[in-house]
Amino acid sequence: QLQLVESGGGLVQPGGSLRLSCAASGFTLDYYAIGWFRQAPGREREGVSCISRSGDYTNYADSVKGRFTISRDNGNNTVYLQMNSLKPEDTAVYYCAARAGSAYMCYGRFSQDYWGQGTQVTVSS
Repeated sequence: QLQLVESGGGLVQPGGSLRLSCAASGFTLDYYAIGWFRQAPGREREGVSCISRSGDYTNYADSVKGRFTISRDNGNNTVYLQMNSLKPEDTAVYYCAARAGSAYMCYGRFSQDYWGQGTQVTVSS
């Protein structure tokens, strides 16, 4: 069974950090660009960050630039999202998604092949 599983979410105070993980089972992430998306209550799902299949191309939403870092460890079949200086507005369910494709591209939320089930991130004092 092909699955993506997110982990690492939780409750953190403003200014704190979390590291999310996206682990694949049933397939290898080597051939997939990976995106992180988030959805807050009453809002549409939005792109947060992505990393190309090769790892040479990354992209970030303006709202998280300088605070979040995406990386991939193909040996462990896992992609990470390091989130620092968290703000209350970062509160959302975070999803990872995978799309097979070009080595140097990322893809939008309507173009993904697989989605994880999501992990809750709550930033609150």
